[in-house]
Amino acid sequence: MIIIGENKLTLFWEEYHDAKAPLQRWRQIISALRYQNFFELRQTFRSADYYKGATIFNLGGNKYRLIATVSYQHQFVRVKHVLTHLQYSTDKWKRDYDS
Repeated sequence: MIIIGENKLTLFWEEYHDAKAPLQRWRQIISALRYQNFFELRQTFRSADYYKGATIFNLGGNKYRLIATVSYQHQFVRVKHVLTHLQYSTDKWKRDYDS
């Protein structure tokens, strides 16, 4: 899959240094594979969740969340948010999907 918004990963791990390894691992896996639907994606990312068009990846042993939109038809992932668990828990990111 093609990753759009990859710069958000770099910006995040520059602030949260221990996020670098899990984000690089996610990038490596997602860019090497093709998925036809959420069910197939979940075979690789077992803790992935879905919320109103957003796919939520739990990374770094529950420390980080990567929120993206996935186009299975066009084979791209658009990174919308990269958050700590605490930032994710505030649910502010949901504003992008609740309107």
